[in-house]
Amino acid sequence: MKISRLVVQEIAHRFVNFVLAVIGVSIAVACLVASVTMIDAGEIQSQKLVAEGKTESERLVAKREKEVKDAGKQLNDEMRKITKGLGFNIVVLAEDEDIAAFHAEGTPTRTMPQEYVDRLAKSPIVVINHLLPIVTKKVEWAEEKQTIVLTGTRGEVPQAHRDPKKPLLDLVPKGKVVLGYRLHHPRKLKPGSKLTINGRELEVVKCHPERGSVDDVTAWVNLEEAQQMLDMENLVNAILALECNCATVDRIAEIRGEIAKVLPGTQILERGRKALARAEARNKAKKTAEASLKAARTSGEQMIASRQANADQMIASRKAQANVLVPLAVVGSFAWIVLLAVGNARQRRGEIGILRAIGMGSRDVLVLFLGKALLVGLAGGAIGYIVGYLVGTGYSGPIDQSLFDLNWLLTALLMAPALSAAATWLPALVAAGQDPAVVLQEQ
Repeated sequence: MKISRLVVQEIAHRFVNFVLAVIGVSIAVACLVASVTMIDAGEIQSQKLVAEGKTESERLVAKREKEVKDAGKQLNDEMRKITKGLGFNIVVLAEDEDIAAFHAEGTPTRTMPQEYVDRLAKSPIVVINHLLPIVTKKVEWAEEKQTIVLTGTRGEVPQAHRDPKKPLLDLVPKGKVVLGYRLHHPRKLKPGSKLTINGRELEVVKCHPERGSVDDVTAWVNLEEAQQMLDMENLVNAILALECNCATVDRIAEIRGEIAKVLPGTQILERGRKALARAEARNKAKKTAEASLKAARTSGEQMIASRQANADQMIASRKAQANVLVPLAVVGSFAWIVLLAVGNARQRRGEIGILRAIGMGSRDVLVLFLGKALLVGLAGGAIGYIVGYLVGTGYSGPIDQSLFDLNWLLTALLMAPALSAAATWLPALVAAGQDPAVVLQEQ
């Protein structure tokens, strides 16, 4: 009788023993495959979490950058509006201007060609900006019998090498006038009102609130009209400017040196430190925006680091579980198969004795036991892999086809029969070495 047929008959005759052995092998293989699958799934999940965190961080940082940019622009504009009243702090005067008289009178008494401002605007000078040519003079407002300061401006002159800047002082159109508080308030004038200044009829376009300075008694008109009213055609008596926000040891000396190269024969005055307040305000706005953006980037980096730490912790936990569970399952399965093999060998002592008596060699008996063990291993390996894969993917979330590993399937199909054969080897060897005469005599 063929060994293969005897193996099949043995399995059919003791099917419960076969099933129990398959279960033992399946448990060992399932524990191994489930552990490996969970670890692989954890790594995939960690990569996904980190990638999602990076994407979310980049989205938040991009959003924050836009918010900071918009807020910075708005804040800078608000600061510009707030500090607008600080005025220009650099005054370019004619060479023969009496500075003592200028300070005492409050207005220049000497004139310069109007083309000076165009020459300054076309130069590469960077220490000043917001160039504003003016004529300004104290005059008697004949119609109202009041001394006022009449100032003419054409609006700021753009510098050729700089990007256009929002003006600190708006252009006054021809035929219009802007009034200080002490000129419009007592007369209840408002935008749209008409008035006459020394024979020239003008329309009010703006009324300034009280400033507590010479501005309260100033009337601003178009430069060309002011030059006509003051008999100063093509002349200006001051060029106003704003010093740049640059770090230097002696700003005013540097400004004087630079302007002297372009306009020799002029005098430069710095009026107070008003521009410093403007510079500090803008620098503060810039630093606030930069700090906010830095905080957003730091928050994004912390989010990624947190997700990476959580992912690493999850993988470490699963590896720790596998390090304990897999050895216990393998040892337990091995012991289980050994016990089943020993019990099977004892139950079949009589059958083995008869088979030996009719001529079956000890080698054939050994093959019979090991053949059954190999079938147990193959069945247990296949079932264990399927169960372990399902458990591993189910524990980790939705089944991911990328977790299927052909190498681990082949390892299971090779390792399980080897485990089963190794557990069966000693009981089978003992059974095959029994003396048939002694066995039959006992029976």
